[in-house]
Amino acid sequence: MVTTVPDVMTRLSKFSMLLVALALVATACGGDAAPTTTTTVPTTTVPATTTAPTTTTSTAPTTTTAGPETTVTTFPVGFASPLNGLPAEDTLKLDRSVIAVKVDNHPGAIPQSGLLEADAMIETLVEGGFTRFIALFHDNEAELLGPIRSLRPTDSTLVLPTGAPLFMSGGQTWVQSLTASRGLRLLGESAGMFRTSLHAAPHNLYGNTETLRARADARGYTDNPAQYIFAIDDWPYPEATATEIRLSWSGSTSVIWTYDAETRTYLRTMNNLVHNVQDEDRNLTQIAVDVLVILESRLYTASPTGEGQSVPALDTLGSGDAWVFARGRMWQGTWERDDLFDPFTLVSPDGTTAVVPAGLSWTSVFPAGRSITTSG
Repeated sequence: MVTTVPDVMTRLSKFSMLLVALALVATACGGDAAPTTTTTVPTTTVPATTTAPTTTTSTAPTTTTAGPETTVTTFPVGFASPLNGLPAEDTLKLDRSVIAVKVDNHPGAIPQSGLLEADAMIETLVEGGFTRFIALFHDNEAELLGPIRSLRPTDSTLVLPTGAPLFMSGGQTWVQSLTASRGLRLLGESAGMFRTSLHAAPHNLYGNTETLRARADARGYTDNPAQYIFAIDDWPYPEATATEIRLSWSGSTSVIWTYDAETRTYLRTMNNLVHNVQDEDRNLTQIAVDVLVILESRLYTASPTGEGQSVPALDTLGSGDAWVFARGRMWQGTWERDDLFDPFTLVSPDGTTAVVPAGLSWTSVFPAGRSITTSG
């Protein structure tokens, strides 16, 4: 089992090599604080992990100050992905649109594939107490992505700001009509998806992002400029530390993110089991990300006007509590949003606007009133 993924340092090294090569061509042509714990309305008890909290100070890939890192700094405009602020291996891809893919998180769908190749990930609650993911791709690709599953009312409220079409595997008629009325363009199983033997049906529908994008291009669905649901910029290190984040989504789903100081990533376990992804040869890698964002949102029941079944949904307009975690540090404030096409605005306690740092991010749109516990 592999338990680490390339961190921001590795990505930065590739980017630095690119800048050096460009300079050579031009020449040739003549030319840490006390632990902090935050808990909101605990509803379930999650067994503690055996990983000891860790706090580190080290040298950042790029900082605005010398010595121990105090700021996570974004990469130059024109070289960085709008979804995560990281340098693109192929800068020509920075001019294209985002595509979004709905991914299953039912126990029968684990381990998934392609999540660590995404530029950004979003997680939301669905019926039965389970969660599902939205994988966003801009300049990255995944040869195997899935399992792909069906549409829910909350999905469109999170994808619309990115300008992406959404790939999904069906959905209730009323949910598809609601989504279309909001202006989100949908593509289903006929858009180049395929079945595999990695899982049993219905958890066996997958896609290749290059094929999916080609289908979206052919329909004229990728003509919107790319943007993310948050502003990405220089991120001053907060004093508060948090090396373990526990989310009690429901009685069926609890997630723990544990900070690994060596890789500077947050490792995911779900229901006390390591949460892995797999490739086509079934090689496993634990899910690990650079940045965590939590948005507390009002949970409500979305009901059809005619035939169909009601489903849980999360309200992403208005405001709510928010958290950002990176490098073992924690920012806490609120989010605000007035329109479904707008990104979320993060607001610090002093009223100033906040941002998220560069890095592969995982956003949890989390039901308000359920347990969020941090320690570190």
